[in-house]
Amino acid sequence: MTEESSTDSHLSVAMTTTGMRDITSGNITEPSWSHGSENYFQCAVVVVGIVGTAANALILYALVASKQHKKHFLIVNQNALDLFGSFFLIITYSLKLCNIYLTGLMGYWLCTLLLSESLWSCGISGSVINLAFVTVERYLKVVHSVWSKKKLREWVIYSAAAFAWISSIIWNAALVFETTTVIDGVCYAYMIWKDKTASLIHAIWHFMVFYVIMLLIFIFCYWRIIVVIRRQASIMAGYNSTGPSTALAQSNQMQSNVTKTMIFVSALYAILWLPSNVYVFLLSLSPTIPGSGYYASVFLSFLYVCLNPFVYAIKFDPVRKIILRMIPFKKTSDQATENVTGHGTGTILRNVAPAVQGHI
Repeated sequence: MTEESSTDSHLSVAMTTTGMRDITSGNITEPSWSHGSENYFQCAVVVVGIVGTAANALILYALVASKQHKKHFLIVNQNALDLFGSFFLIITYSLKLCNIYLTGLMGYWLCTLLLSESLWSCGISGSVINLAFVTVERYLKVVHSVWSKKKLREWVIYSAAAFAWISSIIWNAALVFETTTVIDGVCYAYMIWKDKTASLIHAIWHFMVFYVIMLLIFIFCYWRIIVVIRRQASIMAGYNSTGPSTALAQSNQMQSNVTKTMIFVSALYAILWLPSNVYVFLLSLSPTIPGSGYYASVFLSFLYVCLNPFVYAIKFDPVRKIILRMIPFKKTSDQATENVTGHGTGTILRNVAPAVQGHI
């Protein structure tokens, strides 16, 4: 191969934190794992995608049924983005299992839109951006409650949700069309970089924006929120449990529950996305890193999308109640209790709920 052709094919195979492939200088190199192991991995990802799609769809239904979709629109948008990503995760890896030989214009578009994982990446990237907006929204409502009531209008929330979708789509589209090609019927997505420096700059930028800065937002915002909630709790402890202070205590309790939910989601993000971000960053420095670490790091990233809705189901009280009502055994048990005692468990739950919510 001549020096010019070698320069024009700066290709190698690696995976970014959003499911993309990164490039360093050199010729096309195949992953070190076997084809059989790759098939097992792709099947596992399809299963994760199915679970994630079903779980996110269920949580979205529960949010609407519990009439929380207007109160927590960004959380609804979070699940919608995860649902979008999970659905295209199934489509993408199902097609990869078919091992289609790509030809012509149709093959190119199939490569850039689906096999490249760009559509799945749009959902995941948007989910990360939206998660930052949810964190900032929680911070403003708790720490700067008076200011947020005056300035944090509905159009601001809707604009933030739209920005998460639009920015993710534009960024992923620009990247995939610039760095994707089809060679000998095989899709090489996010793999054409002009030089190694461009690949390294992208890896550093991606690591800083989608991980380091996200962690700084989580730490600062939720640290300030916890300080304010504890201060309010100590003030409320000085008042009687009856009278006007009761409504304020319930409002603070609801804020605390939502905040605890988002802290758990953020911590899950920090833990499950760390291996993938570190792996890709190191890969941009040294393409010879063994591909065995690819499986573990990327699978944890996929797992985050699947686990996220279960966090809302467990931690978010209105959502949990709707889901519990959908369980046939739970309904039968409630009816039996009502027949014996003459009181439905719904009454018991309403009486116990204030005490339980404080521990969620």
